[in-house]
Amino acid sequence: MARTLSATLCAGALSLLTIGSAAAENAYGANYFPNVPLTTQDGKTVKFYDDLIKGKSVAINVIYTSCKDECPLETAKMAQLARIFGDKMGKEIFFYSISIDPKHDTPAVLKAYAKNFNVGPGWQFLTGKEADIKVLVKKLGLSRGNDLANKDGHTASLMVGNEPTGQWMRNSAVDNPVFLSASIGSFLGWRDDPAARKTYAEAAPLVIDQAAYMFQSRCSACHTIGGGDKIGPDLAGLTARRERNWVARYLMSADKMRSAGDPTAVELSKKYKTARMPDQNLAGDDLKLMLSYLETQNSATGKTAQKEPAKKETTHVH
Repeated sequence: MARTLSATLCAGALSLLTIGSAAAENAYGANYFPNVPLTTQDGKTVKFYDDLIKGKSVAINVIYTSCKDECPLETAKMAQLARIFGDKMGKEIFFYSISIDPKHDTPAVLKAYAKNFNVGPGWQFLTGKEADIKVLVKKLGLSRGNDLANKDGHTASLMVGNEPTGQWMRNSAVDNPVFLSASIGSFLGWRDDPAARKTYAEAAPLVIDQAAYMFQSRCSACHTIGGGDKIGPDLAGLTARRERNWVARYLMSADKMRSAGDPTAVELSKKYKTARMPDQNLAGDDLKLMLSYLETQNSATGKTAQKEPAKKETTHVH
């Protein structure tokens, strides 16, 4: 009996030592992350390590609300990802979007921004002191040297981490949300229901529509075709309402058209302030493919509206 008890106590002690050793080996824990105070979009003060990531699985990106480049697209993609995760949000994974423009992005500004993207439970937008955020973003590996000097130069990355295990990985924040959800689920060790799995024999043949995939990956976060306005306008009937050449130029360089004073581009930016269309830089075959897809979808949805009269464009002398 004594020998058995001794063995049990030894095993328990070994278990505790193993757990302690594993915790000590976590290089990305309390000793790594700065426990700086941040403020949520609801005005609540939280500590980064203690309140936001300790003991949790998280996905973190950096944004600023006046961004003219990829921040709106990042946020829209994360909103899609959050919908895919569903009930896991706020329970098995937590999203955090940290502003790198804290002077402008007050809690009220962040709350309005989050509302425009239909942000739900489990996702917080955060601001704080510029010096604290600069250190924090660097520690997270989401910063480049010129981020605070040139905010449009920051990378569209999503840092996913499991704090208890100390494992972290960086993803593209604008990747396909379905692919990203599978990648994150696998990384975090989530398991689907074995009974719901299908065998290879039951699987449908894989058919990839390149044009549809391009639309899904580049546009569907903000737009529908026939499903009504989303973060951006419904694109049903787009090529019937607008001249093909205008649509092509807008797909290539929407920001340049706004800067040049194109009346329609400026009007759209005023109507959809939160998510300005970023430059898609589509050209060549990709541009032709996207235009063809939009035209095909217009026919499929029966949208054959009269083209709007062209607005007089502003001429600039350079």
